Amino acid sequence: MKRIAIPLVGGKFSEHFGGAEQFALVAVDETTKKPTSIEVTAAPPHARGAFPAWLRERRVDAVIVGGIGGRASSMFSAYGIDVVTGVAGGDPAVLATAYVAGELSSRGSRCEGGHLHDCDHHEHP
Repeated sequence: MKRIAIPLVGGKFSEHFGGAEQFALVAVDETTKKPTSIEVTAAPPHARGAFPAWLRERRVDAVIVGGIGGRASSMFSAYGIDVVTGVAGGDPAVLATAYVAGELSSRGSRCEGGHLHDCDHHEHP
């Protein structure tokens, strides 16, 4: 069984990992390549390093994201959690299934730095 985490905002795929309000935690059977459960849970308060540590506690094997900062990506790597970057969106169950089937791979990070940078697809404080 693989557990895949997908960041959500407003119940939909969040293109930036650090902006997630919730995470879809999808369990996928490695033999059948079918989801066995989907749990949507509120993200912990955002602080540097909080999301990777929190997802590690939930025994996540992989994270599917649009963009992610270097620090979070490095933490996941240190925890042995795979990160697939450059994903533009989609249904969490479909994305997780594609990952387990080997049909989803990184296409590079779409942005870096969260709310402290100037890319146009984030609201800035």
